[in-house]
Amino acid sequence: MTGAELDELLHRETAASWGEALFGLGRRYGFEKVLFGMSASRHARLENAFIQSNYPAVWRERYDAERYAYVDPTVTHCLASTLPIVWRPELFRSQTQRTLYEESCVHGIRAGVSFPIHGPNAEFGMLSFAANVEADGAFARQVSAIMPDLALVRDYAFATGVRFCPQAGQEPAPRLTPRELEVLNWVMVGKSSWEISKITGCSEATVNFHMGNIRQKFNVNTRQQAVVRAISLGLITPEDHHR
Repeated sequence: MTGAELDELLHRETAASWGEALFGLGRRYGFEKVLFGMSASRHARLENAFIQSNYPAVWRERYDAERYAYVDPTVTHCLASTLPIVWRPELFRSQTQRTLYEESCVHGIRAGVSFPIHGPNAEFGMLSFAANVEADGAFARQVSAIMPDLALVRDYAFATGVRFCPQAGQEPAPRLTPRELEVLNWVMVGKSSWEISKITGCSEATVNFHMGNIRQKFNVNTRQQAVVRAISLGLITPEDHHR
């Protein structure tokens, strides 16, 4: 890759033309599909992020309508880590996640790698490169060989794309009780209400009551959405359950 190719991102005046330059960089490395998403704050709602993508429009509409960002394991990873993640089918564990992955494959988005973006002013985002190939060991090795170059593209994309990201006020984090935080941490690692009731010594009804309060405080519909919101607000981290 030459500096001139990366500099194309600097000279594009509109978000759309900037996106086209970014998609061109993706194609240079064999990725026909690229998605860049970023919010002015990691506390902002995911659906309000600035997005540039050449994913099929029908898939993007489906993804947004189903609020898949709140169950997508690549998004959850990028919220909590600075390291890239190479997609593997086994990442998509729950039924909803498996449905997400199966539907993305139908639209030619089968294998890929996502790079987290954590800016110096609390910006949060991710840059994903995708291809319609098997997400197997051979693909992982190919990605590993070009990982430094893709990381450099990520850095340029952040530095030049942040100007297109709408600024928004930071949303205050809801107050959760110690018991609500405990329940949410167990939900994060996949425990059911029945399992959490046995672990905490509460009734299953009480666990469900706490989850209802949590969903109401976060203004979300599902447990997974509550987990993602809590991670983005810094209330819990994927390491909490190891303590």
